[in-house]
Amino acid sequence: MPRPERSPLLLAGLLATAGVAHFAAPRQFDAIIPRALPGAPRTWTYVSGAAELALAAGVALPRTRRVAALATAAFFVGVLPANVKMAADWRDRPAPLRAAALARLPLQVPLVLWARQVARSGKGQS
Repeated sequence: MPRPERSPLLLAGLLATAGVAHFAAPRQFDAIIPRALPGAPRTWTYVSGAAELALAAGVALPRTRRVAALATAAFFVGVLPANVKMAADWRDRPAPLRAAALARLPLQVPLVLWARQVARSGKGQS
């Protein structure tokens, strides 16, 4: 399968994996929900997991790929506060964990760019 055809499926796979993880191990996600958000952290964990699963389905389907990929880029920007909270909360953890938390921050940039690239090359209606 050529790279342009594989890229959306890889992005969909990443989103689906993350979405399932929100339901399989929600406690780790609850801990990074910013306190400023109203309601219970578990609710936000499940909502974001469901959103990732819906985005995965949309990116995987050629007809909805463009719109879903643009929504994915926005989603990646929207979860940045959770990654910032995680980096701040983990500043006293052992070095490998602290490094992993810090690495999530700049990782958002290539994820946003990847989703935008998938949207640009996406087929179907927008």
